[in-house]
Amino acid sequence: MAFTAADVKNLRERTGCGMMDCKKALTESNGDMDKAIEFLREKGLAAAAKKSGRIAAEGLVVSVKDDAKKVGVVLEVNAETDFVAKNEKFVNFVNDVALTIINENPADMDALMACKCSNSEMTVEEELREKILTIGENMKIRRFERMEGDLVAYVHGGGRIGVMVQFNTDLADKAEFGAYAKDIAMQIAAVTPQYLNESEVPAEVVAKEKEILTVQAMNEGKPANIAEKMVAGRIKKFFKDVCLVDQQFVKDSDKSVAQYTADTAKALGGSIEIVKFVRFEKGEGLEKKEENFAEEIAKMVK
Repeated sequence: MAFTAADVKNLRERTGCGMMDCKKALTESNGDMDKAIEFLREKGLAAAAKKSGRIAAEGLVVSVKDDAKKVGVVLEVNAETDFVAKNEKFVNFVNDVALTIINENPADMDALMACKCSNSEMTVEEELREKILTIGENMKIRRFERMEGDLVAYVHGGGRIGVMVQFNTDLADKAEFGAYAKDIAMQIAAVTPQYLNESEVPAEVVAKEKEILTVQAMNEGKPANIAEKMVAGRIKKFFKDVCLVDQQFVKDSDKSVAQYTADTAKALGGSIEIVKFVRFEKGEGLEKKEENFAEEIAKMVK
């Protein structure tokens, strides 16, 4: 499989490695991006691969909940420019779609598009078409997740990141729990955990990580028995990086999130369990069209 200069640039952006290292990795992997990332990690040159790739699309992420119904939703709607993301009509449309999801509980995107949109006589699909025509940009309802129970909703960066966390607790009515829950949502927004706990990490992901860590240790010249011990220690660090409850709590580095949760529950005289979380970041995994203004001007004056 051949590769281009754009592939080298993409690999460099995803791994932070030097241009020549990226070129060598793509050569060794015959142009396969995932294998190139693995090659760089085995050489100790790259951090864990970013699953989402480049973040470049515009639009808005919202995280909203209905406390009376104990239902919430995280929703991403994309547009072409950041100007539209600030447009009142666009913002109102996104909020109406979120309310529709809360009230109608659509099973999937097709079901959502067929729902009657909140605050409208049209379906969501018809409202979307109408907004595309009136605002003048292409738009897409990209994804959503609806949750039920004791929830906290958090939005960061004016709609860049949306987080929702579900808890199992008997402390939901306490103000102190609300402060704790917001801390957890902010942790998720800032540190980007991939899983709730170690049991949620797929076996194949753990196996692949151990394989990469083993190659790293062997490349450092360690004998097999020492490499095995190094891998055991490094896999623990891997879990601390990717699992929410194992992460270092950002507001108190002496505690893990699990310890902060246990301490809060004890102080409030009840129980707290983090059940599930959702984190959407605007445009993650999407490529934004790169404009070359010099070329555009040159075309205009021809």
